[in-house]
Amino acid sequence: VQAGEIPRICDAAECEMAKTFRHYQRGGLIVTITTDPGTRETTVKPLTLSSLMHVLAGLAIWQRYDKKSDAWFVCDPSEKHIRVLHDSISYPHLPVLNGIARQPYLRPDGSLMMNAGYDAVTGMFGVFNAQQFSVPDKPTRQQAEAPLAEISELLSEFAFKTDHDRAAALAGILTAVIRPSLVQAPMFHVKAPSIASGKSYLCELFTAFATPQKGTPHAFPADDEECRKLLLAELLTAPAVIEFDNLTSDLIPHKSLCTALTSEHTSGRILGQSKTAEVGTRVLFLSSGNNVDPVRDMTRRTVTITLDPACEIPAARDFVKQPVSEVRTNRGRYVSLALTIVRAWICAGKPKTECKTIATYADWSDYCRQPLLWLGLPDPAACIFEAMKEDPDRELLGEFMHAWHDCFGHAPTSVKEAICLFKSSDTLREIIGDIAGERDGGVDRKRLGWWIKRHEGRVVNGLRIVKDTATHNAAKWKVESV
Repeated sequence: VQAGEIPRICDAAECEMAKTFRHYQRGGLIVTITTDPGTRETTVKPLTLSSLMHVLAGLAIWQRYDKKSDAWFVCDPSEKHIRVLHDSISYPHLPVLNGIARQPYLRPDGSLMMNAGYDAVTGMFGVFNAQQFSVPDKPTRQQAEAPLAEISELLSEFAFKTDHDRAAALAGILTAVIRPSLVQAPMFHVKAPSIASGKSYLCELFTAFATPQKGTPHAFPADDEECRKLLLAELLTAPAVIEFDNLTSDLIPHKSLCTALTSEHTSGRILGQSKTAEVGTRVLFLSSGNNVDPVRDMTRRTVTITLDPACEIPAARDFVKQPVSEVRTNRGRYVSLALTIVRAWICAGKPKTECKTIATYADWSDYCRQPLLWLGLPDPAACIFEAMKEDPDRELLGEFMHAWHDCFGHAPTSVKEAICLFKSSDTLREIIGDIAGERDGGVDRKRLGWWIKRHEGRVVNGLRIVKDTATHNAAKWKVESV
């Protein structure tokens, strides 16, 4: 430790940490991988100043020169150097950690990574016993059909409403297994008309395929700020699953949740620190609730699985099988079956079955949707397009444009003019009241104008509302056919 040597000393300390392959950088933080001795759950932990001091004191001998005795003496790491290293904005020597894999995973070229530990190509850290998993090198279609039948048997006592819902549950299992390999994946939402229909249990089954540990569900956040804090705190630890259980309202599109479902990374300021962290989002998102649905921007980000026991008291039903216990007991076998299905599709040359594309989720569609279509199952993503079609916002916009067109035709009309004239149309008056009505029976003109602007250009039932370009003063709107 010498004066004027901060860059060299911090650089040397970082190099010593990198040599151990026990410390990594993740989202601008120095982290380590730890396993809880009680739960046996492996997570990522950011190093605090104190823990970084402890680590560096054990990795190297620190010395300071004493002028009086003209000799070097052993000392503790300097707090100044520890703080500089801890608060750095970049770490050129520490390996990048993208996440934790609890089972063998697919690499970008489609090959299967069967070795535990750190993989420099993917930045993943495998925490599994490779001897528990067995996947054929080049599985055929016939070798994929038997695993599909065996995994499908786990779902035999769930009361799925349609075959598409059963296929969506199988896609959820494949997603749970290969989620560390996917940059993005949709959320899986399980809904039913009544309690005790098996919603939470199906989520438990997905969790059992994703991780050997039991899940810890959360209550759905009330607002975006709460959602952002929860997601950042959870994603910092690189969990396998984030689950929202027993929703009492529709699946609201909080901005931070929408970002986590469509982006590879999300960022935010760490509570109690001045540092901002950017964390990976490779986690399986689950949710469940009675008669609640994804709405607005969540419709295209969510695969909805509907259960319908079609009986008065679902809790009174008798069950023979215990699929969650079966998977936890023989997890290596069942995960290998799921990997065999995906690998067989890859080895067959990635044959594509014609289906509607889903923006953002191309990789997920390839690895979790196409193998099931290839093996003859219904489209597991059909619910996404159905939800977008039945979205209340879309329905309201369609009714608004039809009523606006019936009232004003193709004539450009301002919001102020519309509020003065809309009373001649009972339908338009009712719809505008739903959009921007006030308690006294009036209409909030600004709120209505903002709502129209937000939906400008969106096509519903062959119509769209557009701004009239010939008007230069107050904005005027017209509905046109597409």
